[in-house]
Amino acid sequence: MSTSPRTTLRDTSHRPASLRPAAASVAHHPAADAFPMLDKPRFAELRDDIREHGQRVPIVLCEGYILDGRNRYRACLELGIEPRVKVYDGDPWASVWSLNGVRRDLVDEQRYLVWKFCHEHGEAWKAEQQRIADEANRKRSDAAKAQPRTETGFDKKQVVQQSVGLPDKNITQQSKAIASRTNPGAVARGDKLAKERPDLAAQVRLGEIRPAEAHRLMKRDEVTQNATALPEGQFTVLYVDPPWSYRDGRTGDRMTATGALDHYPTMPLSDLKALDVPSRAADNAVLFLWATNPLLEDALELCKAWGFRYKTNFVWDKVKHNFGHYNSVRHELLLICTKGSCTPERRTLIDSVQSIKRKKHSEKPEEFRTIIETLYPSARKVELFRRGAAPQGWTTWGNEVVTEDVPATGSAPPAAVLQTSDELASKRGIS
Repeated sequence: MSTSPRTTLRDTSHRPASLRPAAASVAHHPAADAFPMLDKPRFAELRDDIREHGQRVPIVLCEGYILDGRNRYRACLELGIEPRVKVYDGDPWASVWSLNGVRRDLVDEQRYLVWKFCHEHGEAWKAEQQRIADEANRKRSDAAKAQPRTETGFDKKQVVQQSVGLPDKNITQQSKAIASRTNPGAVARGDKLAKERPDLAAQVRLGEIRPAEAHRLMKRDEVTQNATALPEGQFTVLYVDPPWSYRDGRTGDRMTATGALDHYPTMPLSDLKALDVPSRAADNAVLFLWATNPLLEDALELCKAWGFRYKTNFVWDKVKHNFGHYNSVRHELLLICTKGSCTPERRTLIDSVQSIKRKKHSEKPEEFRTIIETLYPSARKVELFRRGAAPQGWTTWGNEVVTEDVPATGSAPPAAVLQTSDELASKRGIS
């Protein structure tokens, strides 16, 4: 009668020649490399602990390769200590997950990607073991056809192994989260990353980049891919809120995020300059370009690169306090730049300073669209990097545009925002 493969560990009474401290080229089992190696500080802690207390946990071998204990083996090599080993004969993918799945240095999405990697390879390993068993049974069956059958017949060998955590393929995010000891959010993000950018998923799994950075890179690439598909035709009015890259390296979680990268995919100045905006601007055109104070020079450089000359600006007084390196930043600039001759269609002078309370991160008040529509009511208009629904009368472009139309804002400008030249002259006593 056939039996299932052994799944036990056994101590080796001798050290294999390949594990001699002088040899530093012992190969890792592919399952071992599902997990990242320890970083330098953690490895130093492990090495110091082995130096002081010895190697208390054996290195696990499977099929002649190191399945568990890569860091311990490396520490033993550096310390000149003879490694202690055990041999494992079962499912290497289930074993390595069982031994390392609770590592404290893994963040949730990274942990899920490790589990996903082990689960998928473990399923393939079990399928191959079953194929081998089935083939062996077939050969035994063919060989036994000439032999008398027993009352019990022949037993079909079944491969029974440890599981990485799931019994079937029809699994939910909640089931994956339980099996991987994470949460449904980490599962959803990990599955999306693995599907759309498996290269970045592998880097996250191995600890080469943080999950948040991987998703930012994925979103940035989406923006770059769409960058060559600007709206067709030429426009008199261009309204642009670039996703400026601050190059400050700020990151954070959803509760403490303060940098632009924590809210939307950014683009470096070189990519913004590469957009084919000049061909979309009419011979006589005006550019309304949002610029933050730290990147004012970049904004002026971008203005020139797109073929415009700076003229003046509006100041958005956000009213609320916002952190800055040198002061409490309460304002943002809307630069007005022109190409050719493109003065307003209406002789309406509007206050250069607009006090409007800020809302969501980087969200611009619709009052400024009202101002633009008031100054250029009949011009063909385009908004680049639009977020949300497209206003009536505007052509929009951006990876966050939604298809639902919203009413145009220029038909009824807020009285508090607009002031005509006659009203200003009257206030100043000019006849």
